[in-house]
Amino acid sequence: MIELEARLRVVPMNDTQLSDALKAALVAKKERLQKLRTQHAAAGRPNRAPEDTANMPLPLHATRRPPLKRSVPQRPKAKTTK
Repeated sequence: MIELEARLRVVPMNDTQLSDALKAALVAKKERLQKLRTQHAAAGRPNRAPEDTANMPLPLHATRRPPLKRSVPQRPKAKTTK
C-alpha cells in the first residue's frame, strides 16, 4: 500500500489513465486490508497454547545449542625459558 501511495504521488500530471489505475488499485488494496483485519479480529484465537501441549518437550530448534567445537587448534601458550 505504501508503494502504491508513493507511486501515485509521482505520477505525471498528463497521465490520467495511470493515475486512475493507481487510485483504483489503492482503493481495492485498502478494502482487502480492512476485510482481513475484521476477519482476524473476529477469529478471536487464544494467544496461549492449550494445556495439553504444555507438558510436551520443546522441539530441538527451540532449545539452546551447546557451543561449537573449535576446528582450528588454538595457539599454544608461550614457553617460559628460565
